[in-house]
Amino acid sequence: MLKKDVKSKVEREKKIVGQMIAVYCRGHHPGYDGLCPSCARLREYAWQRSDKCPFKESKTFCSNCKVHCYKPQMREEIKKVMKYSGPRMIFYHPVTAVRHVIETLKEKRRIKNEN
Repeated sequence: MLKKDVKSKVEREKKIVGQMIAVYCRGHHPGYDGLCPSCARLREYAWQRSDKCPFKESKTFCSNCKVHCYKPQMREEIKKVMKYSGPRMIFYHPVTAVRHVIETLKEKRRIKNEN
């Protein structure tokens, strides 16, 4: 069983990636009530990867991980989503966006200090 803080980290990561995929889908696949089928598949895949991550306890987000567990095609898809959604998150989910940036910077600083 996961510790509560690790479980909440995973849930927060899943929430953020879901929000980012939703922003991307709205911008690229209008006309759907919710996510289009391809974006829904990507979200499910990303959530599965978060659930199965062996490094849950020692990292904050996948972008800070040295091991990339996404299949190459899915990795390219999530990169497109992040590139599009990242700058737009401040308009759709401002608190989440700011918190994500702060946590990512703290994690990168921690990793740099360990090396």
